Amino acid sequence: MADAPSPWWNPDVFADRRPTLLARGRIMAAIRQWFGTQDFVEVETPILQVSPGNETHLHAFATELAAPTGERSRLYLHTSPEFACKKLLAAGERRLFTFARVFRNGERSALHHPEFTMLEWYRAGEPYETLMTDCAALLKIAAEAAGITRFSHGGLTADATVAPERVSIAEVFQRFASIDLLPTLDDAAELAAAAQAVGIRTAGDDSWSDVFSRVLVERVEPKLGLGRATILDRYPAPEAAWARPAPDDPRVAERFELFACGIELANAFGELTDPAEQRRRMEQAMAEKQRLYGERYPIDEDFLAALATMSPASGCALGVDRLVMLATGAPRIEHVLWAPVVDR
Repeated sequence: MADAPSPWWNPDVFADRRPTLLARGRIMAAIRQWFGTQDFVEVETPILQVSPGNETHLHAFATELAAPTGERSRLYLHTSPEFACKKLLAAGERRLFTFARVFRNGERSALHHPEFTMLEWYRAGEPYETLMTDCAALLKIAAEAAGITRFSHGGLTADATVAPERVSIAEVFQRFASIDLLPTLDDAAELAAAAQAVGIRTAGDDSWSDVFSRVLVERVEPKLGLGRATILDRYPAPEAAWARPAPDDPRVAERFELFACGIELANAFGELTDPAEQRRRMEQAMAEKQRLYGERYPIDEDFLAALATMSPASGCALGVDRLVMLATGAPRIEHVLWAPVVDR
């Protein structure tokens, strides 16, 4: 039997990781400083929430709140600080950011950890394209703090000093998968046929979203952020539950993702502020979650009430741990966490 690997706190193991962890601290400090120069306020959001979020494929950790009377109620560890941040926008904050510890169950891989750090920031009254400029600035800041000019992971690199390429989902589906995406939006069978024609396996009960995600993961994402970062823009409206429709084409939405070295780093939206439409999308996602996984999460009514008074805004969520991985060349997310969750 092979010897078990040494724990992360073994002095020799920790000594190997410590330079990366110190780089993590420098990166986070530099990001904080940059947001301060942009007149942002750093906020803290509660981890315990009535609802952890209402996305189909995200799974939360549940707990109980015990009142002094002994009455117990279900709460969840949040999967994102989004609900609390938007309530702060409704309260009147204009520019805010937070480094939030967030929790997602059932996710563990070289790029996933059940507890991780998310940088989330919002700009009230500003277009979502401004977030693209923010992302480019943050990439440079992280690289400078780590003392590098190129991000690297798994033999792939991206120049941290060059502005990201901006492309639409439709463009990359055509470029990397030879699929004309937008005409298939109302026809899952048509998209499945197009995917099968280029060698992508589908199942008879696949939804449009299932096929879209498979093509994206298998053919598109590995080709993004090579040489320089990529901003993948104008997601199909069905794949942008938190975003408002693009004003020039309601088939797509104001959503983009940031990629470097084939890895997704950030997810951004021109935020949807219509509470009735947001409720409809949440209920639809929870119905699909029930169908696929046999569970659903409650809807945060307080959030929807705040959404009705929230100013138009744009927001972005960036995975701090992944950014540190790329800036330090770390092969696994545990290498950039001071104290990883032990998996027994």
